[in-house]
Amino acid sequence: MRFKTMRKMICLLSLSVILLSGCGGNVNVEEEKSMGENTEQTNIPDNMTESEAGNEMLENSAGENAIEEAIRQETSKVDTSAEAPSEEEERIPTAEISERIPSKYTNYQLKEAGTIEKITYTSHDYFGDGAEVTKEANVYLPYGYDESKQYNVLYLMHGIGGDENEWGMTGVTSRVKLIMDNLAYYGDIESFIVVTPNGRSAANHSASGSDYNSFYCFGQELRNDLIPYIEANYSTYAEYSADGYDLSATRDHRAMAGLSMGGMQTINIGIGECVDLFGYYGAFSAAPTSNTAAKTAEILEENTLPIHYFYNICGTEDGIAYVSSSTTAKNLPDVCDQFVDGENFMWQELPGGHDFNIWYLGFYNFAQIAFR
Repeated sequence: MRFKTMRKMICLLSLSVILLSGCGGNVNVEEEKSMGENTEQTNIPDNMTESEAGNEMLENSAGENAIEEAIRQETSKVDTSAEAPSEEEERIPTAEISERIPSKYTNYQLKEAGTIEKITYTSHDYFGDGAEVTKEANVYLPYGYDESKQYNVLYLMHGIGGDENEWGMTGVTSRVKLIMDNLAYYGDIESFIVVTPNGRSAANHSASGSDYNSFYCFGQELRNDLIPYIEANYSTYAEYSADGYDLSATRDHRAMAGLSMGGMQTINIGIGECVDLFGYYGAFSAAPTSNTAAKTAEILEENTLPIHYFYNICGTEDGIAYVSSSTTAKNLPDVCDQFVDGENFMWQELPGGHDFNIWYLGFYNFAQIAFR
């Protein structure tokens, strides 16, 4: 059965190539080959900026709409049941912190695949005069998304050179989507929603030419605009009301994480300003302007809300963030009794630079920690 399934999968990928060539798609042979291989991680050069990495990911997804259509047409013909856990096996989520992403979590998984939506919502120029601003974000919805159910939500932030697309959560080739689909498919997590917004709270929130100080105003946008929009339009645990509602009542069902500047926002804003909104936090190579451990301890001195988990990861060859991230979090349990190493806190370091090899691994690990 497994060999028959593999042959069908190969035929499906071949069909995708044929369809692309007929539709004028821009996916070359090497790109198509890489989509079907058991690659461990995205290979982003250490010297590539976050913006360049995000752009490369978007360029590599050229023609993915045609691929998605091919997959949609052929999915019903593909029997992938041999790859699924047997009916006798219970899907019991168990967190496992890794130093690499197993290839099965980054492969196409056609039987139970989620979807990605592009949304627009009304926010404000919190860095400027407070005028209304239209913002965009991407939303991952798990396979079988059902409005009669309730879902946890992760707000996943980008870096200083990126925007809502830097995590590549824009289509069927999205690494975040594949990881989420497969973690749920193999029973490692209970599915949740992922939101990738633009972290600049200003009228000019473009990836280039905007003022980086607008990143520090994002807490107001989270509280006043983005979270209420998500909870008004998607099935979460919150009891949303247009007349106002208690966002803190469902903080256990929200998480915040991010890479580099997004890691700073997770620490300075998520923990520092919005601890009443989130119960889980993840910082991947947090930027040098992140609050120090002593500052975080001072901010949380009066906090009585439980911090369920704070996960950190950084590459030891990261010349941008390693020293500052270490100061920010490595010894945080030593100065703040609200964090206990091995219970609700983890610092993970391993060889690597300031790139997506670390950040995707961070996401993979954090996705298994959040909401447990």
